[in-house]
Amino acid sequence: MRYVDCGSLFDAEEGTVVRDARLVIEDGRIADAGPIEDVAEPVDGERIDHSGEFVLPGLIDAHLHLWGVRSMDPFDQLIESDRQAIKAARGTMDCRTLLEAGFTTVRDVGSDVAIGLRDAILEGEIPGPRVFSSGRAFSQTAGHGDRHFLPRRWLDTDDDQAVVDGVTECRKGARRRIRQGADLIKLSTTGGVLSEKDEPHHSQFVDAEIAAFTEEAHRVDIPVAAHAQGASGIKNALRNGVDTIEHGIYLDEEAIDLFDETGAILVPTLSIVDRICEYGADHGVPEWGLEKARRVREDHVESIRWAYDEGIPLAAGTDFIGPDLVPHGENAMELELFVDAVGMEPIEALEAATSVAAETIPADDVGSLTVGDHADFVAVDGDPTADISILRGDPAAVYVDGERPAT
Repeated sequence: MRYVDCGSLFDAEEGTVVRDARLVIEDGRIADAGPIEDVAEPVDGERIDHSGEFVLPGLIDAHLHLWGVRSMDPFDQLIESDRQAIKAARGTMDCRTLLEAGFTTVRDVGSDVAIGLRDAILEGEIPGPRVFSSGRAFSQTAGHGDRHFLPRRWLDTDDDQAVVDGVTECRKGARRRIRQGADLIKLSTTGGVLSEKDEPHHSQFVDAEIAAFTEEAHRVDIPVAAHAQGASGIKNALRNGVDTIEHGIYLDEEAIDLFDETGAILVPTLSIVDRICEYGADHGVPEWGLEKARRVREDHVESIRWAYDEGIPLAAGTDFIGPDLVPHGENAMELELFVDAVGMEPIEALEAATSVAAETIPADDVGSLTVGDHADFVAVDGDPTADISILRGDPAAVYVDGERPAT
């Protein structure tokens, strides 16, 4: 048994900070937690001293891609689509970097190597965060996930069933992902910023197709995430049982009401739009992608402010994929944008990256440090409830199941 003396401890369930706190760890799980005067030292327990640091649950990025790519150019990404070994190797390095940055859990919402990385981490073969992955995301033909810049005849007609049309194909696609071991299902119900020949406000998939995905996923108790940027596609997703909305660029009153009715979570991904607008031209983002990002940027922030003011739960996710423009390891950027652009208090941003983000994945033992949870936590110098940017620096220590992983 081990115990951790903390200068301060963030209680993600209550949204409070406990000064002079203690965690007790047994078999990789939290056995007790609270003020130091209320939590006894275990007999013969090993003491871990973080009495000079701020301790918080391991951070969660609720929207990223473990693609193992190093370019923002769509053609470069296409050329590398069959280079699975190098993508897995790069993904391994990205997992290590995420862990070193304090992210002990991530939700991958579209990748062909993430499920394998997840399993390698669980087997102890490589260090990394807990990975919850959708496998490849689904798109309709001519949708956000189709390769618009190529003639259709050039594409593999099978395409791992990532491009599907009609209820039967959608249902079978979901079942195939479940068979592959996906932790959630991801589909696109609108166009996007980084898909050439559609627009964020274009709705994609009809109600019956969306319902086919959610019915299959919910039958086996896994959630469904929808890339949804325009109001119409957001509302279609919410009406048909989608659990999380990714991006949410254009909200309207009806969409806000549907969030309230359904309890769905919004994952804004402000970071990638910010990075594209600021630096994308120097990193291979096509002109059409730059133009769309610049066009949506202000509306995106306004929608997320509105959602925040209305009490819609917001989870932190970056949409980072690995190139220098959007590198894994800088994922705490989203928390800074929540504070600086949206108007959250720093402690609310911490909740967005811990207890709220944990609600986007099929697990109830991460995102907080209550009895029974995984002992995944981070110790940092300084107080992130006063200065959220502290989390972009190197943590003093990162723990998974109460141990410091060898990275």
